[in-house]
Amino acid sequence: MILNNSRIFSCLSLRARIQLNIRLVSLTLSSSCKQKRAKSNENCHKSGSNVKFKFSKNRSTSVTASPLSLISSRHGQRYYSSAVDRMVKNKEQIDMSQFPVENIRNFCIIAHVDHGKSTLADRFLEISGTISKSETNKQVLDKLQVERERGITVKAQTASMFYIYKGKTYLLNLIDTPGHVDFSYEVSRSLGACQGVLLLIDANQGIQAQTVANFFLAFERQLCIVPVLNKIDLKNADPVWCIKQMETVFSIPTDDVFQVSAKNGTGVENLIHGVIERIPPPTGDVTKPLKALVFDSWFDRYQGVIANIAVVDGQLKVGDRISSAHTRKSYEVQKLGILHPNETHVSSLFAGQIGFVIANMKNTAEAKIGDTLFHNTFPVDPLPGFKSAKPMVFAGFYPFDQSEFLALRNAVSRLTLNDSSVSVAVDSSTALGQGFRLGFLGLLHMDVFSQRLEQEHNSSVIITAPSVPYKFKVFGEKSIKKYRGDEVIIMNPCQYPDEQIILEKFEPMVKGTVICPVEHVATVTSLCMHRRGRQESFSYIDDKRAMVRFIMPLSEVIIDFFDDLKSATSGYASFDYEDFGYQPADLVKMRFLLNGSEVEELTHIVHRANVHTVGRRICTKLCDTIPQQLYEVVIQAAVAGKVIARESLKPLRTNVLGKLKYGGDAGRRSKLLKKQSEGRKRMKKIGNIDVPRDAFITVLKR
Repeated sequence: MILNNSRIFSCLSLRARIQLNIRLVSLTLSSSCKQKRAKSNENCHKSGSNVKFKFSKNRSTSVTASPLSLISSRHGQRYYSSAVDRMVKNKEQIDMSQFPVENIRNFCIIAHVDHGKSTLADRFLEISGTISKSETNKQVLDKLQVERERGITVKAQTASMFYIYKGKTYLLNLIDTPGHVDFSYEVSRSLGACQGVLLLIDANQGIQAQTVANFFLAFERQLCIVPVLNKIDLKNADPVWCIKQMETVFSIPTDDVFQVSAKNGTGVENLIHGVIERIPPPTGDVTKPLKALVFDSWFDRYQGVIANIAVVDGQLKVGDRISSAHTRKSYEVQKLGILHPNETHVSSLFAGQIGFVIANMKNTAEAKIGDTLFHNTFPVDPLPGFKSAKPMVFAGFYPFDQSEFLALRNAVSRLTLNDSSVSVAVDSSTALGQGFRLGFLGLLHMDVFSQRLEQEHNSSVIITAPSVPYKFKVFGEKSIKKYRGDEVIIMNPCQYPDEQIILEKFEPMVKGTVICPVEHVATVTSLCMHRRGRQESFSYIDDKRAMVRFIMPLSEVIIDFFDDLKSATSGYASFDYEDFGYQPADLVKMRFLLNGSEVEELTHIVHRANVHTVGRRICTKLCDTIPQQLYEVVIQAAVAGKVIARESLKPLRTNVLGKLKYGGDAGRRSKLLKKQSEGRKRMKKIGNIDVPRDAFITVLKR
């Protein structure tokens, strides 16, 4: 019998053999899984009561466990999670109607950089049974490669969890937000979909600048704020000192603060109970017409645009016809789902719930952040949406080869769908060709965006020197007609108006907040004054730390102010800033010449008082950055036609006298040297100087 089977097997084709092997393996795995499931059910029946969960296929799955054991992760008990896992594997959908509005909590975690937001989110997912407990659970919600490489969160991520508390099953929608000031727009958008926040503070570092900024963002939206003190297990942690700071700065009562260790899981379970008890449920009504807010979106090459929505009123089902309040276009809902934490499809979403919708949006411009979705048959008034992000830093992005421009355009459009705070405008340069002028919230934001372009879309770009937007008031009928008004905002320094038509010049200002130890206040004040800043206020947080507020030009902040601040305070200071409008300033346009030819990409606008200092510094930097040529390169900085700084890059020396024996006679030597000099002059006239791509950033650092 075995011989006959082997002969039959040998007669089968290679494809048939592979399919037969796969079938045998799947049968073996399914039988072993059934045995393990039977054993786990026997163990569950020994301790606990029955808890039933309904699914959309009119089935009920019984999971035997006590409510406390369902949420406990200390002993590896994940009964509810295993039921959800089996449901997902069997392609069964969760019936979202079993979660009424009063059993929903929508909240996000806000904090300064590196205060433990992502680690706390990992513990939430483990304790709720959404993911299995493992030592490899680090930054589970940080899905981008750039986030894992840099160890920071740059994109807000949503995760839905199910949790049983006092006999009721709650739907907890968590949003993990970035902590750096350059990604504050992600935080403000996330707050629009929540009813409460967890204000996380490091017990070792205390209140930082971004902590204050995030607190007031939540306070202005009148959200419920739950204060949390993290990292209490550290050796240098001082919870009493930090709680006193929170009481002084935010007027938070001492008894309201939760003390946790996100790394060890200490106190996290009590924090989940606090979220359910303190944060109010959404105020939606299922019986009203559909009204959903689009607060995030991303692009999938197979499914098109995927929009993250918060259902304010009504309900949304697969197959419904919906319209956009922004584009007035109509779509059919193809798929609905929640992030658990991966995409889990459901048949419907109800008021108060957060999920994603796929509605066959092929164009990235169709999914606008802050848009309102509604049923075609029931038009509604659009939701307020979000305040548009105001870019603070502008830079040119150009492809290495002009044949790659279309690929770069597609990459930028898809990436800006996922990051709506970036502004895009088509730009062109005589040296670099056609490209884009992009606006960012900060220099780190620009750096992360360029890295994502390269990693996610394989697009390598040349980035010009970053600049800030300046405002000019012009006069004259022709000038006003040319600029369509008497005020013009310049994003690109090359578009600087003619001095003869400028009536007044303005530069952007920011209000900066510095929190530092008391012994470094004098150093911080001197640094800000050196950057043309003026002190606005000063206050003590406690006997060890102080908070200083300054009004400073944005151009003095974006490049390397934070690095100098960290160096001056031994790394103990934190910095945050916000827009403070425009103020008059004495500005000039500085041009840079290489052998008499202007390099437009290096042109930028500076204050007249810093002209000579900036000109000499950048010329020296260019001299160190540009590779040596076979001829001399003259680097000049010019303002209003006058050269104010000059550097010379010496040529590579070729020993043309090396072939002469014993030095040769004087006539022969002079003839060879003269020939070499004439060749260098000829090359200097026709030679092209390639400026390295990193030179545009390097030359601006002090």
